Amino acid sequence: MTALELRASLGLAGVYALRMLGMFLILPVFALYATTLKGADNHALIGIALGSYGLVQAMLQLPLGMLSDKVGRKKVIYAGLLLFAAGSFIAAQADDIYWLMLGRVIQGAGAISAAITALLADLTREENRTRAMAMIGMSIGTTFAVSLVLGPLLAKHIGVDGIFTLTGVLSLMALVGVWKIIPDPAVSRFHSDTGTNTARLPAVLRHPELLRLNYGIFALHAAQMAMFVTIPFALTSTGGLDKSEHWQVYLPVVVAGFFLMVPAIIYGEKKAKLKQVFVAAVALMTAAQLGMALALSSFWLIVTWLALYFIAFNILEATLPSLISKIAPADAKGTAIGVYNTAQSLGLFLGAALGGWLYSHHGAAGVFGFTSLLMGSWLWLSFTMTPPKAVKTQMFHIGDTWQGDVATLSRQLLAVQGVSEVVIMLDERVAFLKVAQQGWDEASARALIASTYPAQA
Repeated sequence: MTALELRASLGLAGVYALRMLGMFLILPVFALYATTLKGADNHALIGIALGSYGLVQAMLQLPLGMLSDKVGRKKVIYAGLLLFAAGSFIAAQADDIYWLMLGRVIQGAGAISAAITALLADLTREENRTRAMAMIGMSIGTTFAVSLVLGPLLAKHIGVDGIFTLTGVLSLMALVGVWKIIPDPAVSRFHSDTGTNTARLPAVLRHPELLRLNYGIFALHAAQMAMFVTIPFALTSTGGLDKSEHWQVYLPVVVAGFFLMVPAIIYGEKKAKLKQVFVAAVALMTAAQLGMALALSSFWLIVTWLALYFIAFNILEATLPSLISKIAPADAKGTAIGVYNTAQSLGLFLGAALGGWLYSHHGAAGVFGFTSLLMGSWLWLSFTMTPPKAVKTQMFHIGDTWQGDVATLSRQLLAVQGVSEVVIMLDERVAFLKVAQQGWDEASARALIASTYPAQA
């Protein structure tokens, strides 16, 4: 990476992390806090307040990403961060559940994920794009883990209203970071690997394997939100823990989940056993949900099932984007990711809303009965999925002045050892290749592409 690419990648990963920190910090303490507000006379309202963020995200994520193609990335990002900050400050001042809902809705309107990834694509070369996106992915995973521990501790010292205020401040800091640290792109254009192409939406929405994965991320996050409407009360009632002490449970189970995830992912990728690892993780998740449905009366059983939950959750959070990349058509990866992210946001809303309603009417057993059904249906779908090919996507610039024959170059690249799919997007000046995970002839592919514009090679 060049110095500019590294600065853009680390800077935007930091912006993403600051924004996600604000969202995740309240997750382990939100439900307990909401019960202290006026009007929160049942858990259904608490669930809606928690999940309303996700509903607005689902509605605006793709449109705002496409808007950034027309009006500019930074304008959309600035507006989104201001909305997120405004919603945070409103939530901080809320003294009843409805003002809290309004704050969460306004937070959700700051849906800038697609604009951030598009800006990152503008600022990085094709061959470094995957590495840059991985930095953002790592920042999200790290932020989630840190938030589960930090949220209860912050709630003790500054209160949940203080966390919302801190969230607003962090959002404004992120805005300044985008302004001062992130460079302006020399050229801003659509990128198929990060943006949503409406012409490719029908193919993505009809793709059976992508539909399975979209249902999976929906179910995974619906179960997560339903769980966090319930688990804080169970930890308090069975373990006698104050909400400020819940980090003592989350810290060991999150750390264990992270370290046990790594060998599973390496095994799946290196041995081309990703389906087996994936199905095993969904089965473990199903077992964890069933266990919590049957054993929430024991504190140590809750801790045990939470540990298994986080092992499965971390594996699934890492493998799902990898599967999307392997399965999506090479020229529709960004569109597939956009639909996937929308399904995730819908899961956040419906999981929280239904979880709150079920807890109000049927208690914790009803919530985890629902999440067990979600996971069981996903397990059945994962058993019947087609094993993904052991491939990865590589991108190469084909030269801004190249005027060669696309069909000829495509045939030549397809003949290279380890290349299974080639799509050349002349308007984007990029070649997308699906290649073998290991052992493909990258040097020959680079030589072929370089030979098409020798003056720039």
